[in-house]
Amino acid sequence: MTGSSLQDWTTGEQKLVYQRCASCQSKWYFRRAFCPHCGASDVLDTQASGKGQVHALTLVTRAPTEELRAHAPYVIVLVDADEGFRLMAHGEPSLAIGSRVRCGFKTLAGKLIPYFEKDHA
Repeated sequence: MTGSSLQDWTTGEQKLVYQRCASCQSKWYFRRAFCPHCGASDVLDTQASGKGQVHALTLVTRAPTEELRAHAPYVIVLVDADEGFRLMAHGEPSLAIGSRVRCGFKTLAGKLIPYFEKDHA
């Protein structure tokens, strides 16, 4: 599904949306008005499947805010999405580098966030 303003988790929808460039076909996560690779402005929003593989992870034991301290320790993962972009999100403690994952969503500190779990499919 493509378009110029798909809703995602940042607006309360349980979806991941990435962008791709119609000119050079680059893909990235976090919205921009232009392609960070070639500078073109013909950017398309695309809904992601939510599946990927853990590239890296870290266990956060000293949370950066008072809100998050109540949830520490927690895992932050870098995920290589199947569509070809990388994103950072929270993940379940049992994940390891190389784990196949799928994205779900949780409320953490009052905010909806992407949360990766093992993909058992």
